[in-house]
Amino acid sequence: MRFKWAILFFVLTSATVLTGCEQMIVLDPKGPQAAVQARDIILSAGIMLFIVLVVFGMLIYMLVKYRASKQGDDYEPPHIEGSPLVEAIFIGIPIVIVAFLSVVSVQSNYKVEAPPEGYEAEPLVIYAASSNWKWHFSYPEEDIETLNYLYIPTDRPLEFKIYSFGTISSFWIPQLGGQKYGMADMVNTLHLAADVPGEYMGRNANFNGEGFAENTFNVKAMSQAEFDKWIEDVKNTAQPLTEEKFTELLEHGHLGQMTFTGTHLSFLPPPEGEHGGHNHGSSSTNNDHDDHDKDEEHHHH
Repeated sequence: MRFKWAILFFVLTSATVLTGCEQMIVLDPKGPQAAVQARDIILSAGIMLFIVLVVFGMLIYMLVKYRASKQGDDYEPPHIEGSPLVEAIFIGIPIVIVAFLSVVSVQSNYKVEAPPEGYEAEPLVIYAASSNWKWHFSYPEEDIETLNYLYIPTDRPLEFKIYSFGTISSFWIPQLGGQKYGMADMVNTLHLAADVPGEYMGRNANFNGEGFAENTFNVKAMSQAEFDKWIEDVKNTAQPLTEEKFTELLEHGHLGQMTFTGTHLSFLPPPEGEHGGHNHGSSSTNNDHDDHDKDEEHHHH
């Protein structure tokens, strides 16, 4: 009876939890990095489901075979020595499963951390900076910046430089790849690519305060021609991003989508760290390096 109630409780709990879940978009990849991760998730879930079914099957078998019998109260079952073969199987199978998943995970980590292969175009560099609770996307090569939305070309590698102007955040586009943290004192690099045009959801995956729930951004993937046309339209219509305006944007709160010409990198370059080093579009940083080189040259003379 207790076993039946346990099964009923498990079924009802699972149904309740799954009813409140959104569509499992991580299993609907639209890029090579996300496809690798979705494959690993399905593989791991399949192995775990097999283990659960085997364990429940053995449990039912044991409950039926060794259920209460009509033996007398003074009955003593025969003593049985342990079986080395059975013990080896019980210990060996988990070791094999863990070793297999470890090898798969290591191989996948190298794939998703490296730039996606098979693309002829050069990577598009985008700086993704978070502030409470907004996302600032800087396109240094195109010299434009957007707030809370992201346009990207398909069939082209994407190189995101991620950091934060506030608390630690986590940049995540589930259908394109995994998440990576944005911190205030260093720049992390995330390689992605989109193979299918469409609109995707992006968000902060790290809880960082009261505005976390709305710390999201929209992603639109399009052909390179459409992306170039959008860049041209932005340069013809958007207002320039000034240091005063950017300071206002950094204030705590939520804002809608905005578009600017120029980037904040020109007057507020990203932090330098072991994962940073790229300061595309930062004239002030380049000037600082030039002045530093001149000082060193003067010092040597």
